[in-house]
Amino acid sequence: MKYIGVKFKTVFLSDKVPKDQRLEELKYWCSQFHKYNLAPPYEGGSAGNLSFRISENQNEFIITGSKIGLKDNLTYDKFVTVRKCDFDIHRVFVEGKKEPSSESFLHSSIYINRQDINVIMHGHSSEILANAKRLRITETKREDSYGTMGLVESVEKILSDLNFFILKNHGFV
Repeated sequence: MKYIGVKFKTVFLSDKVPKDQRLEELKYWCSQFHKYNLAPPYEGGSAGNLSFRISENQNEFIITGSKIGLKDNLTYDKFVTVRKCDFDIHRVFVEGKKEPSSESFLHSSIYINRQDINVIMHGHSSEILANAKRLRITETKREDSYGTMGLVESVEKILSDLNFFILKNHGFV
């Protein structure tokens, strides 16, 4: 599926760029995702997104911005602080200079449903997808388009105690 951008309305609470020492580690993992082709580049960005929970028992997180290249020397303004996702009205409330990743709803849902998870890494690897059944990696039951509530609901059905799973014909988390 061709990437057409985010499928929600971004509400900018401020243009404040995230400043957190953990961004250096997130930048490292972004470069590793590129190096190992876990987030293949497309024109204008990379097919993948990474985030971390800001504080324990909170559902706010810092995530890669939409349409950024993970291969690039990322500056902090390429990341966005997500303060809240409102699934009912399809709004993401953020601080930063870029729209957040199109998978912000997915990240938010995982943080809400799994308080033990503090980092989420989502990528696209044809090799992992091709070998998922042989490796017995749990997969969502249906294929859903990126950035949709359908994808979020599919993940919520299998999430329970999984730390690695496949989004059917899409990617991995």
